Amino acid sequence: MADPRREDRRAGGHRPRPAAAYAHLVRAQARSQGQYRASFLLDAGLSALLSLVELAAVLAVFRVTPELGGFTLREVLLTAALCEFGFQLADLLVGNIERLAIYVRTGLMDAVLVRPLSPLGQLLATDLPFRKVGRAVQDAVVYVVVLVYADLDWTPARAVLAVIAPVAAAALFAAVFIAGASVAFWWIDSGEFANAFTYGGRTFAQYPVPLYPSWLRGTFAYGLGFAFAGYQPMLALCGRSDPLGTPAWLAWSMPVVAAIAWAAAIALWRTGIRHYRSTGS
Repeated sequence: MADPRREDRRAGGHRPRPAAAYAHLVRAQARSQGQYRASFLLDAGLSALLSLVELAAVLAVFRVTPELGGFTLREVLLTAALCEFGFQLADLLVGNIERLAIYVRTGLMDAVLVRPLSPLGQLLATDLPFRKVGRAVQDAVVYVVVLVYADLDWTPARAVLAVIAPVAAAALFAAVFIAGASVAFWWIDSGEFANAFTYGGRTFAQYPVPLYPSWLRGTFAYGLGFAFAGYQPMLALCGRSDPLGTPAWLAWSMPVVAAIAWAAAIALWRTGIRHYRSTGS
């Protein structure tokens, strides 16, 4: 079998370097989105306010009750801040994949598939929403403030957990974004269906799991893994036992859960690519 690199050299061409190509796409997006600076800054500022509204909803609940299902304001705020930070990181990095149905309709997906780069990598780099950077930065600040407010009994293990927990939550939500978008390969108008798992999962994960009925805990919390976005790490950081009786080590399995979710999402994405049929647009 002929070496592709040797064949390229004979033809006088050069194989593309994926990292350089992706970097070029990201720089092009940054330049295009920064052309109208006032609009960009206004959009970034307003989108950042949406995260504060999510946490304000938690504060509104605690205006009428000192505890929620046996959990204090500090514990619920920490759960919500962990979940929100992880979700916004995922939304910044892969959230634009939810536009897959538009890419299919407009024919962009056809153009992507003929290029010698990963289709998923191209779509993520082609429409990276830089306006969401402000929201992610704001949620990082809020997360740090909530960690201080929660008055935790810090240990080296908890310090490590406080760092890896939002990263694992971001990986979990990113997998949900990709899996939900992949449904569009078979069902072009699946946007609302996918939103039920992405944005619905985010709302679900902002509150302690024992608040929900058993069938929701079985499907969303542990079937889809949303309990590991905020609830399980909160238990470990606060040093309290789970009323549901789950073992303490479960909080440390977050990276494994995120890896399993990614493997499932990539398998679904590749299956969708293999079964993709162009719309002919």
